[in-house]
Amino acid sequence: MERLWSPWRSQYIESFQGEKKRDGCVFCAAFNSNDDAANYLIHRDKDCFILMNLYPYNNGHLLIIPNRHVSALSELTPAEKTGIMGMTELGIAMLKKSMEAHGYNVGANFGRAAGAGIEDHLHYHIVPRWNGDTNFMPVLNEVKTISEEMGKTFAKLIEAKKSLLH
Repeated sequence: MERLWSPWRSQYIESFQGEKKRDGCVFCAAFNSNDDAANYLIHRDKDCFILMNLYPYNNGHLLIIPNRHVSALSELTPAEKTGIMGMTELGIAMLKKSMEAHGYNVGANFGRAAGAGIEDHLHYHIVPRWNGDTNFMPVLNEVKTISEEMGKTFAKLIEAKKSLLH
């Protein structure tokens, strides 16, 4: 599926060209960075973190990711499993407060055959949905429109997080 507007895409792809691409996991790089805003990292705790999806299905598409680089559910500790659910709850609360989403798709893709774009580091998706958010573009043209710039969505989510956690 193509997107009509995603200005961050070329910058993101270029940032992982050459040596950087071979350095490892994009999720681990974001987690280990000291610049959460540049990586659209919304929240972190001792077991996992919330990251905005750079290739979103809808505005506000979030990823819930364990801090440790693991690829299978069986590798997660009980605390990490609990942490993922807690982060999912926080992510949904932030989306509800900041974007007034009407519903959410939550799930994971395990393995390339299941649609995992990054299969080596387990992660869950939260996709906000709105009543009537389907339109003719994906059906007729395999194109998805993204209506808000990533930085603006990031700022909204950070404000929602502050009001929810403080």
